[in-house]
Amino acid sequence: MFPPCSRWPGFGHKKIKYKAFSEEEKREIIFKDITTGEINHTTVLDSGLVTDYRSVIGYFSQVIMKDLRLVSGYDVLYGKVKAFIKNELFEDRVDLDSLNTLRNLSELEASKSLIETFKKEINALTVQDKGDARIKDTIKLRKTRPFVVKEQGYIIPKKSIFNKIIGDSHLELQFAAFLEECEDIVSYVKNYMAVHFQIDYVNADGNISNYYPDFIVKQSSNSVVIVETKGLEDLDVPLKMKRLCEWCVDINNAQSDIKYDYVFVDEESFNKYKPKSFEALMSGFQEYKD
Repeated sequence: MFPPCSRWPGFGHKKIKYKAFSEEEKREIIFKDITTGEINHTTVLDSGLVTDYRSVIGYFSQVIMKDLRLVSGYDVLYGKVKAFIKNELFEDRVDLDSLNTLRNLSELEASKSLIETFKKEINALTVQDKGDARIKDTIKLRKTRPFVVKEQGYIIPKKSIFNKIIGDSHLELQFAAFLEECEDIVSYVKNYMAVHFQIDYVNADGNISNYYPDFIVKQSSNSVVIVETKGLEDLDVPLKMKRLCEWCVDINNAQSDIKYDYVFVDEESFNKYKPKSFEALMSGFQEYKD
């Protein structure tokens, strides 16, 4: 017996309460696909298999492997999932042969906790910084092909290579207008997807995703700042900024011609303090800086 909400030192997950279901409820075992964080379809196990916990463990193991695009290691993962369900997922150790246990596993809270915990921990083991960053290619902004954008607000810039700066938000247009007035920068660009400047990172769901910073600002011939603007912060913002910091460190270590830096600009502070120059912005906006 484990005390309520006790945590496994290796995973740090919250244990799920083990419920007692009626005989009728035990016959309603439906496993729902929660891989995207939303329920988009259901998978019902055959009645002949539903009393066999091995099928259920296999089901969860396959979902985890599919989500993480793993092509091998099923046998190892199966054993880990089995031990985790039996000893660690719930507040109590459970009997895998019990139909009540399978009914508990069909609850969204239990299945989501199981799948997301394993995805997070496997990513933590497999996504590591090996310290061998290299510059494989560079992006020439002048070679960006013409591209179509949807009808949005825009400004006509004087300090950008593009003929229009399209804002995905009012803050982006405000910030672009601010850059136009900054005498202490050479030029800037909005980082459109057509530019192809993206940074991979591990998002809040534990999956590898791509991050497109908002602006690239050239302060001088040997100084460039990557800018992220944000109205309302979400769970991914700290993860993106941590990765952007790492990217700047890596690129600066890999070459010495240009120094790269970054800054996070939140809408509330930008409107409140109204920086008068880019240097003032860099000095005053220090969130997510080391």
